Amino acid sequence: MTDAPPHFRVAIIGSGFAGLGMAVRLRQAGLRDPGDFVILERADDIGGTWRDNSYPGAACDVPSHLYSFSFALNPGWSRTFSPQPEILAYMKRVAGEYGIPKHVRYGHEVLSAHWEPGDNRWRIETSQGTITAQFLVSGAGPLADPAHPDIKGIDTFEGTMFHSADWDHDHDLTGRRVAVIGTGASAIQFVPRIQPKVGRMTLFQRTAPWVMFRHDRDITKVESLLYEHLPIARQIARKSIYWGRETYVFGFAKNPRLLSIVERLGRANIARGIKDPGLRAKVTPDFRAGCKRILMSNDYYPALARPNVDVVTDGIVEIRPNSIITRDASGKETEHEVDTIILGTGFHVSDPPVARRVFDSEGRSLADHWGTDAQAFRGTTVAGFPNAFILAGPNTGLGHTSQVFMIEAQIRYTMEALKYLCRQGLDRLDVRPEAQRSYNAMVAESMAGTVWVTGGCDSWYLNEQGRNTTLWPTFTWNFALRTRWFDPHNYDLRVDRARRSGRGRVRGTA
Repeated sequence: MTDAPPHFRVAIIGSGFAGLGMAVRLRQAGLRDPGDFVILERADDIGGTWRDNSYPGAACDVPSHLYSFSFALNPGWSRTFSPQPEILAYMKRVAGEYGIPKHVRYGHEVLSAHWEPGDNRWRIETSQGTITAQFLVSGAGPLADPAHPDIKGIDTFEGTMFHSADWDHDHDLTGRRVAVIGTGASAIQFVPRIQPKVGRMTLFQRTAPWVMFRHDRDITKVESLLYEHLPIARQIARKSIYWGRETYVFGFAKNPRLLSIVERLGRANIARGIKDPGLRAKVTPDFRAGCKRILMSNDYYPALARPNVDVVTDGIVEIRPNSIITRDASGKETEHEVDTIILGTGFHVSDPPVARRVFDSEGRSLADHWGTDAQAFRGTTVAGFPNAFILAGPNTGLGHTSQVFMIEAQIRYTMEALKYLCRQGLDRLDVRPEAQRSYNAMVAESMAGTVWVTGGCDSWYLNEQGRNTTLWPTFTWNFALRTRWFDPHNYDLRVDRARRSGRGRVRGTA
């Protein structure tokens, strides 16, 4: 007779901001024993995307005081925009202070999770064995898995190639002929850092992003002392940044014509960093600011203007053992000799791999349910997947402020749901399909007229049908209000038969 797999009340996938925040709230609710909940982490340390993305210049593009947990404000940020090592150190510190490490199983990559209705549980297969759990929480965010381009001959390249999210720190770039493919949020950070080292850099740009001046500076000693000894100062700083960022929604979602002001600032940033008219033309976007994510950098444009950098806007048609082939509008091909390729090609945001590993009772994956049109109720629960919660799910992404704010709102909603089940003696919830349809119709209606669908660009925000499945379409305080309380009338709920018959007892508040 084989032993039953370990069983937990809650299983959390991932230990980034979402998984860590969920774990803290479970601990605060009374689930403190190692057997109460588990975090399944595929790596050997916590941190999620801030552990993985260690490329030169990695930093947050949201001010430090807002890009942090509301329950663990950090008085010790060194800069107004936090660099990656500080964010990772902050996350580890929070984990330690709240006793999270004892709940983490490192090296446990989730291979599949199947809902077993007869046993009212999730059976989760990991790279180190099987566990079961009554509730499943996915904290595998949209920046968990790098996206690699499908380019002819990419497997034939004989030099060194890596993605920015898997930076090869052992590879010396000094004097190298380096190709950078992509001009997204990661590339504009690492390009200025490596440009002085490389012999030649060829930047392959498909679409020029809007890049704004970043008002980054050191936190003064006086400010640090104030934040350390006067906690309300941290709250004031956080709230000021939050409400300032919320004003961006007026341009993004209410009246995109207001974004002409942002575009003038963007062109001024180009003029500040680049003097050559031809290069200016190459890097000037031809779409409305905000249609793609607005980026922030003070040194990206000056780096592109350096003599050892070429910006190539012709499309890549092939990669050969020692070169990249491009083709211009007339059909003329050009060969660019390189020995190193760095992929700044983003992540699987609209098609997260975790969705291909979570299955309903009939063996159909969440990815199959979604197809190219991912939908969820309040961005958190999906019809047909009982007792499962998705943090940073469909239409919870942001283009203007801190994703941690949205994650915390979802965690609050999840906790309210779990507490409700406990109080009412229930053991299963499944959002009603009609509630999910109605909610997503509201999201689609709110999205109409926003810059994300009218801005004239082809962004990763949109699916194949042109629907924005990624972003929240309005103010974040609106989402926080919608997720403040659990709404049982939108769910099919089941009675905990063991508890009602006196044969079982629910531990804790979840």
